[in-house]
Order: sequence, then C-alpha cells, then structure tokens
Amino acid sequence: MAHHVTLIPEWAEQDLVLITWPNATMDWAYMLPEVEACYIELAHAILEWEDLLVLARDPEHVRTLLMTKPLKHELFVMEMDNNDTWCRDYAPLSLMVRDDAGKERPMIVDFTFNGWGMKYPANKDNLVSRALFLSRSFVAEMGYTNALSLTFEGGGIESDGAGTLLTTTSVLFEPNRNAGLQEDSLQAYLRDVLGGDRLIALEHGALEGDDTDGHIDTLARFLSPTQIAYVGCTDGNDLHYHALQRMKGELEQLRTIDDKPYELIELPLPPAIYDEEGERLPATYANFLFVNGALLVPTYNVETDELALETLRQALPDHVIVPVYCRPLIKQHGSLHCATMQFPRGFMNKSKWRE
Repeated sequence: MAHHVTLIPEWAEQDLVLITWPNATMDWAYMLPEVEACYIELAHAILEWEDLLVLARDPEHVRTLLMTKPLKHELFVMEMDNNDTWCRDYAPLSLMVRDDAGKERPMIVDFTFNGWGMKYPANKDNLVSRALFLSRSFVAEMGYTNALSLTFEGGGIESDGAGTLLTTTSVLFEPNRNAGLQEDSLQAYLRDVLGGDRLIALEHGALEGDDTDGHIDTLARFLSPTQIAYVGCTDGNDLHYHALQRMKGELEQLRTIDDKPYELIELPLPPAIYDEEGERLPATYANFLFVNGALLVPTYNVETDELALETLRQALPDHVIVPVYCRPLIKQHGSLHCATMQFPRGFMNKSKWRE
C-alpha cells in the first residue's frame, strides 16, 4: 500500500515543546547560573503559549526553578541524562503518514546523532528518540521510523508542509556524517523518509563559530509555504558578506511548487559578538521557534534586535512576536531553535506524566 508522508511544518498546531535542562556535567558547567537563567526565561516563554516537557537529570531541581509563579500551561519533567542541551538535533522529527484510504497516522523518525560529525560525545543524546518512544511518551497509535542508518539532525532540515524540504549541502555531505553514501542516493533516502517531493540544498552561507557545519535553521527558514526568512548581510567588511550574498542569490532563484518566486524576508545579521577567546559566536535571528499563536525570537541585547523583531511582526501579522534573550546560548554555539523541539497536536501521551 502506498503511503504519503509529510514532515509536519513547524507552524502547525502543537501539543508541547521539548527542552533539555543544562546541568554541571555538560559544557555549560563553567556558566551554569547564567545559562539556567536563560532556560528559565525560555521555559516561561513557552509555557505562556503551550505545554512544556523538560528532560532533566534532576527533575525536582527544574520544578523548583520553574514553579516560582503560576503557569498558564502544563509543565512535565522527565528524568533523563544527556550529553548536551541541543535537543533540536537529537529529538525525533514529526511526520504524518496517510495511506491510500486517506487514513492518517502520526509517525516519528529517529536518525543517528553523532555530535555534528563526531565533534562532541553524543552517546546519551542519540538514545533520546528511542527512550521517548519506548517509555510511551507518544500516543498509542504512534508509528516509529528507524532511520538510524542515516546521520542527520533536526536543525538541518526545514519543511513547508507542502512537499518542499530545505537543507544545506555542507551538512548533508559533511564527511563524518554519511561517508560512503553517494550524494544522489543520500538525497533520495532523505526525501523518502521525510516525504518531500523535492529537497532543496543551499550551497552557500554558514556562520562563523557554528559547530553544525551550516544548519539551515541558522540561515533560512520557512514562515509559510510561500515565505522564507533568511539572514542577510549588508556590511561589505563583514566576513560573512560574500557567502550570505551568494545565499540570497540562491534563494532569489528558488520557486514555489506553483512556480512563483518566494516572498523573501531579510533578517539582519547581528553585529559581531565574541567569546572570551576572541572567537566570533554564531548569533542569528533565524533560529526562532513557532509556538501556538506566537513566534519566539532570540535576541542578543544588540542594536539589530528591534529591527529583527519588527521585520517578523510585519511578515507574520497573525502571530505575537516574543523576544527571548539568548546571548548565553550562543556561547556554546547554538540558539533558541537549537535548544527546542516542538511536537504537533495529537502526538503526545500527556496522561503518562499526570499519573
């Protein structure tokens, strides 16, 4: 029986958002109070709009931090030990599968996560998707796609929900991820698993200090099937200028399924932010998160914040645009979207945590 698979777009209605709480065994140890403050703000921002599931080594600690005020939505905390907090890249992706009879079934897909091409330990994080599935965190009818033969991360893919998938060649063909696979067979397999009619891989654009080798969620994001928000650079002296100009050129050439140009929404590139060693950090406004009724947007306490927020207000008039201060997150080379994973309406077995 033929099945039609869709990678559910991020603006679809959601059951909850997942985050992984930082602890002292992670790379966050040296700045734990600062990053916990950031996670508290992020958690409360999500809980204004929908339920939140936190994976934590010490669940009681997390409850104590977050229950300091009445919560509008439900907080669930699940005990789990992790290597790192970037659950976008190791939590499962959400699909909808429809059979010939038109019957729909939710499905999660589990890829191998190897620390962005073996840069960091990932042995615990790589188990999270199976742990969630086997612990009955999802509804009883949930399907499971074992795609562990492919190394891939959720931050590396965008879906418009209408058959178009967007990624970057720098991630797809990075030698420590899927060595030995032909480029065309790798693309075909990804399309097959995620159900895209077409997979567009951008060849240009990457942010300095980005450990992921150029995840699409740092560069260009669907706001709808016809709109793409992307990071632009107008400063000819900035090291990113030429790569981001070339990426803009690529985006201008793209066509929607209906063969029309995309409505392109240019987000500013934040001014350079450096760490203590003088390394530039990958600050980007493209690393936003859709929640029910709102868009959470990372801000960095720099002069471009307001322009980015206003640009997104204009592009998404039906959403409330909510700034979330994420400067601590970029010190470990990620931002808001990297730290979160949304699950669509009808995916989660919430009664499991209410028991």
